[in-house]
Amino acid sequence: MKIDAPLSAIVSFCILSAVFAAGFAVLAVRLKEEQIDNAAEHRRRMSSQSFRRVRTAGLRGRILDRHGKVLAENALSLSIVVNPESFKRGSKGSSAAQRLWKALEEASAVIGRAPSIGPEDVEKHFKRELSRPMAVWRGITGDELARFSEHQHLLPGFECVSGAERRYPCGRTACHLVGRTGRDRIPAGPGGGRIDFIDKELCGREGVELQYDEYLRGMPGEEMLLVDARGFTSRRTTVVEPGNGPDLVLTIDLDLQRVAEAELDGLRGACVAIDPRDGAVRALASSPGYDLNECVPVFRSETYRKLASDPDQPLLNRATAGTYAPGSTYKTITALAGMRAGHDPSETRYCDGAYELGSMRIRCARTWGHGELDMVHAMKESCNPYFCALGVAAGTNALCSVSRMFGLGSRTGIDFPTDAPGVVPDAEWKAAHRGGRWRTGDLAQMSIGQGLLLATPLQMARVAAAIGTGRIATPRLNAALPPDVRPLGIGARNLETVRRGMRLVVDGGTGRRGGEGVDAYVIGKTGTAQVGFGDAKRKNTWFIAYAEPTGTSKTRESLAVALVVENGESGGSTAAPKVASVLREFFNKGDGS
Repeated sequence: MKIDAPLSAIVSFCILSAVFAAGFAVLAVRLKEEQIDNAAEHRRRMSSQSFRRVRTAGLRGRILDRHGKVLAENALSLSIVVNPESFKRGSKGSSAAQRLWKALEEASAVIGRAPSIGPEDVEKHFKRELSRPMAVWRGITGDELARFSEHQHLLPGFECVSGAERRYPCGRTACHLVGRTGRDRIPAGPGGGRIDFIDKELCGREGVELQYDEYLRGMPGEEMLLVDARGFTSRRTTVVEPGNGPDLVLTIDLDLQRVAEAELDGLRGACVAIDPRDGAVRALASSPGYDLNECVPVFRSETYRKLASDPDQPLLNRATAGTYAPGSTYKTITALAGMRAGHDPSETRYCDGAYELGSMRIRCARTWGHGELDMVHAMKESCNPYFCALGVAAGTNALCSVSRMFGLGSRTGIDFPTDAPGVVPDAEWKAAHRGGRWRTGDLAQMSIGQGLLLATPLQMARVAAAIGTGRIATPRLNAALPPDVRPLGIGARNLETVRRGMRLVVDGGTGRRGGEGVDAYVIGKTGTAQVGFGDAKRKNTWFIAYAEPTGTSKTRESLAVALVVENGESGGSTAAPKVASVLREFFNKGDGS
């Protein structure tokens, strides 16, 4: 049977309509899925493609002395940055980077300073941080700013922005103590999730800045950048404001620090002053030094090379990292070791001007000798033959044992990055480091603070403090740290004998100038150590002291001081008067405590 044409057309139309209806139904379902069901996911993807999270740096905390005087702070700093979007011209590839570098060269001629970055840095920035401005010159001076402002209309894409850099109001003062900063990535921040860009922030490189870096760092903030399809920024929004780091109060007395450094001006040496009661460091001076502001905003390579090649080694912190033969200051320990080994301090020994041991001949400061001397008078005159004989009689174990009771041969535990242990030598140490046998001559040299024995000025200040109090304290710089003090473990009678000898040193002995004009009761010990050979032979001169307040003192605190001067004349003439100046500042003027 045949179907007529009109009926066939109707059937075809119905089938086609059904197909279209099914297609629209599928399309409607897909549209619902894309526009309604998956809307949140699309918004998330769009956000991740158009927004960039930036972690920003907070301001670093200040460093203060014990009275609130500023040693390190933050100051306004100007930088010139360039915005990559000014060079896009429809492209974000190498052509835009090349145009930007050419513009940098033109800007450099105007400002008068070479860029701090190179072409490879520009290429890297375009690939990784296109949406952010690029810092080209930091720490812009007034003259550079004037030149830039005058010609800014010729430098599209460049702008001057303000920020914060470290500032050291005292310049060279306490430079080794305070230390310096550099710039590094922010290690942590608020919230979770992906961070696209992380600003560099100030971080400690040396000194207290390094020791307390994490404490001083500010709380990072966060910005959100809206970028276009090519990656250039169109809007910037602050999400979390960065926070300031806490201030750090030190135990240092800035006025005392200045006096100590003034006494070392033009010399190579160090001075350490500590509170004998609790180990609080009042001064930590090393000479020569350098201006910390020369390292801001960065420690330029030419500045570093100049300082590193200086024969006077201004980068060396002699107070905590410089190791020296302590010379006759060590005779205090030899005396204690002798008494601990059973020697009677009232027993006399005869000095004829030299101590002889085989072919070794160690001369006394008095060529014709001192004659008969007991312990306290041998200390007053700093008699080499007496203490050589005493140390040899006491033995290596006794000297090493007492030395280690005072903390020699090990780090002091100060809250500071450099803390050299020094050397307390014995047979085992010499075999390991010098490849020879320990001889009686080594012991004799050690007994007068020479030979292989080495100590830092910080360690010797600790020795003076322990002799004065009978307790040994861990040195500390952070005023908030609790004191760490323990008994020395040496009998009171033996300590008193050494104190009497040290009092005679100041009262008419080799260190008579160490207590001149000081409104305090002072005991001390001089030291002169021969170092080097031939034309390089020189003397390192020492004075250590312990002082207590008297009725006329302007403070109720005690103070222990150790000072060393390289290439000096003698402990009594070179070092002792300088220590007296430090003591006068502390006791005669007072420190406001």
